[in-house]
Amino acid sequence: MSHLDLLTFARGSALNWALVLFAAGVVLRLFEILGLGRRPDLAKPRPDSPGSGWRTIVMRSVPKADTLKRDAVTYVSGYTFHIGLLVSIFFFAPHIEFFRSQSGFGWPGLPSALVDALAVIAMVALGVSLAHRITSPVKRMLSDISDYVAWAMTLLPLLTGYLAYHHLLLEYTMMLALHLFSIELLLVLLPFTKLFHAFSLFISRWYNGDISARKGVAS
Repeated sequence: MSHLDLLTFARGSALNWALVLFAAGVVLRLFEILGLGRRPDLAKPRPDSPGSGWRTIVMRSVPKADTLKRDAVTYVSGYTFHIGLLVSIFFFAPHIEFFRSQSGFGWPGLPSALVDALAVIAMVALGVSLAHRITSPVKRMLSDISDYVAWAMTLLPLLTGYLAYHHLLLEYTMMLALHLFSIELLLVLLPFTKLFHAFSLFISRWYNGDISARKGVAS
């Protein structure tokens, strides 16, 4: 199979199957989470605190000063990586054109040089996070193979995209195909790994805020 054939397959059948499996996996996991339900709370609800669930989502997305001081590496590298990743996905012109081809609408992108720089910063932040996980006795003890697999799955699309954009390491067509395959692997495995927190994070925060308000502890 030539490089062009491989790229055609990555852009066609492989991508379609990856999107189907991704969507099915997300729906299945959300069904599992939402299907757990909530045990009946027989206690009388405390004074109502409207919007507590949404308030908790916002408040817990901003690190408190004491936690930031206690584990600055985790918070700074984590926020830096996520910002760089989101910008790379949603504000790089070729990615926007892909979303436009799939959904029929798009949005303005950012300068390619800026997105490129943020992608590099995101990869550096990922490296810092990995080094911190390995060198911290507590984090190393709490980590298992799934954490390192999730780390690698997240790095590969950024790394292969960077190499393809700069025409490095391999011939462009081949590297672009590898970039697409790395994204498709991420899509297929995301619903079944810890990376599913991309969907469950805000659900759990809303739930915690809502149940706290019912108990009279506004978040």
